[in-house]
Amino acid sequence: MAVGKNKISKSGKRGGKKKAVDPFTKKDWYDVKAPSMFTQRQVGKTLVTRTQGTKIASDGLKGRVFECSLADLNQDEDQAHRKIRLRCEDVQGKNVLTNFWGMDFTTDKLRSLVRKWQSLIEAAADIVTTDGYRMRMFCIGFTKKRQNQLKRTCYAKSSQVKAIRKKMVEIMTREGSACDMKELVQKFIPESIGKDIEKACVGIYPLTNVFVRKVKIVKVPKYDVTKLMEVHGDYTEEVGSKMERPTEDEPKVEEELVGA
Repeated sequence: MAVGKNKISKSGKRGGKKKAVDPFTKKDWYDVKAPSMFTQRQVGKTLVTRTQGTKIASDGLKGRVFECSLADLNQDEDQAHRKIRLRCEDVQGKNVLTNFWGMDFTTDKLRSLVRKWQSLIEAAADIVTTDGYRMRMFCIGFTKKRQNQLKRTCYAKSSQVKAIRKKMVEIMTREGSACDMKELVQKFIPESIGKDIEKACVGIYPLTNVFVRKVKIVKVPKYDVTKLMEVHGDYTEEVGSKMERPTEDEPKVEEELVGA
């Protein structure tokens, strides 16, 4: 062994021990902002490592996807079964500006819909909105008993299932292609597309619990700041207005008595 190589310190370990640094000291908090189509604009907060050298903080945030309940976004507990996905498009100051990135049902809601003695019908359709978003929509529906039906089951024939699926795809394509992404999201919330499908399929077989259960964004158009700002508006800090004190509330100055 060569002289002076692999010197071991008195403690018995090579090299000094590194001092543990808390990683949170290098991070900053940012506010996640939802688009104007939802009532609650403040979604939550997110962490990112502070800008250091060539590594910029905003680059670490862009493309980040946040999943939140529609009940929180619209402050309505009846919509708790829907999950909305929001994707970070831009960072302005400490605000993370997001846009719609998909929708899904909670597992417990889907499980509660599926029952025995009925047919489950599903369909999927690819649509392109007027502003260039390519989306894939998934629809789900169930057959129901006719009025005064005594038979226990309500199964649809395969020909009826095909006809219903065709109607589902037709309505989803028509509704999705006729409007932009913002208007389409506003159609998902009250479930207007599901109600249209239900009405259209009455002649084939009566349906119940028809929902657009899932929406995926397949392709997005080229990033446009002006369109994003249309969806978000301006985020200026709310400062309270100046209050004027009424004249009668002004403190009275007591006059000094001379020679008292």
